Amino acid sequence: MSQPLSVLAILLVCLTTLTLGALGLRLAKGTSDFYVAGRTVTPWRNASAIGGEYLSAASYLGVAGLVYDRGVDMLWMPVGYTVGYLVLLILVAAPLRRSGAYTLPDFAETRLESATLRRGCALLVVGIGWLYLLPQMQGAGLALRHVSGAPTWVGAGVLTVIVTLNVVAGGMRSVTLVQSVQYWIKLSAIAVPAFVLLAVWHRSGAPAPQADTSWWEPLTGDAPGRTLFTTYSTLAALCLGTMGLPHIAVRFYTNPDGVAARRTTVSVLALLSLFYLFPPIYGFLGRAYLDPSEISDDPSRTVVLALPGAMLPGLDGQLLTALAAGGAFAAFLATASGVTMSVAGAIDQDVLRPLAARVTHGDASPSASFRIAAATGVLAPFVVAITAAPIGISSAVGHAFAIAAATFAPLLILGVWWPRLTAKGAAAGITVGGVTTLVAALVSVTDLAPGGWPGALLAAPTAWATPLAFAVTMLVSLVTPRPRRWARTMSRLHAPEDVLAEA
Repeated sequence: MSQPLSVLAILLVCLTTLTLGALGLRLAKGTSDFYVAGRTVTPWRNASAIGGEYLSAASYLGVAGLVYDRGVDMLWMPVGYTVGYLVLLILVAAPLRRSGAYTLPDFAETRLESATLRRGCALLVVGIGWLYLLPQMQGAGLALRHVSGAPTWVGAGVLTVIVTLNVVAGGMRSVTLVQSVQYWIKLSAIAVPAFVLLAVWHRSGAPAPQADTSWWEPLTGDAPGRTLFTTYSTLAALCLGTMGLPHIAVRFYTNPDGVAARRTTVSVLALLSLFYLFPPIYGFLGRAYLDPSEISDDPSRTVVLALPGAMLPGLDGQLLTALAAGGAFAAFLATASGVTMSVAGAIDQDVLRPLAARVTHGDASPSASFRIAAATGVLAPFVVAITAAPIGISSAVGHAFAIAAATFAPLLILGVWWPRLTAKGAAAGITVGGVTTLVAALVSVTDLAPGGWPGALLAAPTAWATPLAFAVTMLVSLVTPRPRRWARTMSRLHAPEDVLAEA
């Protein structure tokens, strides 16, 4: 059934995104502006941009659907999403900014002096980015279909076109401006309906949602041991994977200095905590008001969009649904913009350009190769999104976190804090972590996973794959030579900015 108000809300969000992107284009003057927004983004604005980027379809739609479908166990998901930034703050935020790098592959080469390792990291960035883009595109298609009846490829196509235009036009300047505004759009779009629906539920005197014991109580069911393992492994993926997500790490390169990077992270924790108060409300109320037939597509995609109409038939419900739909599309656009920026940077710097032509920290304008990289970087996930069966939003994003936790997290943590790290050790660890988690993701997504403990280990591989990657990295590093300038690089990562400026 077509909902004109919701379609109008999505259209307004798209037009706002394009307008902000055009404004960012006017501000982008050179390479530094294009890749890292001139390294002048203030902590609060950067925190809003990170919040806009990080709160993807998995947060806006997925958390509510998981709480509705699987119970209070899923409240650990927003906790893990938020705690990941606390781990990032403590371990790598300031040193990562002091490295002076543009991207994670750039950091790998700066720290370990290996062009081969850089190229391997670039391939990993592209892989994680595509895995993250796929559910955003499919979610956009299903969200637009839910409110307009249009084929799913239409929503995915609209998302792809708008994101590509913004990224190729103004780079990080445009993306930062778009994401910082879209955080507040998303917060308003999920908070206002939540308050209204809670008031309706309270005024109606309806009882609490009816549910069986396993929905209300955590870690219950037929296999409590495996459920406990899955919970802890998922939390580990969220805590460690956050720092390894390429589109998150690159935002810390836009701060003026390490102090600003730490302040940014503290602000992000506040903004994420505020947002995650609301998605569980939709899952809770959905248990009382939603008929399973109304969300037959996938609870993780449709609970937030279906609940207002179920509780408030008529114009009031349509207005709230329109607000929620606009916020959902803002989530798709903001996250896809950041991921596309990271993927395009990796393809441009390490695939399309020869070694001698990579972007340096000078002031030259970015070449056409970046724009080609951005266009081609979104093509593969778009084709998969419109041809493959829908993949659960939270499942796909969860595997992206798991891959990042077993690959980039060891590289960053050991690269920042362990002087003995070597390029061969990092390459070995990334290979082991990447292969194990990627195989686990493919087996799980294609429904080939066996039952019992083997299936649980493949569904949530972080608890064993990440320690294995750390161990391999350290063992190989101990028997291979360190980079020649390791001491100078470590000093740069940890020395205060005023000391570096005087030097």
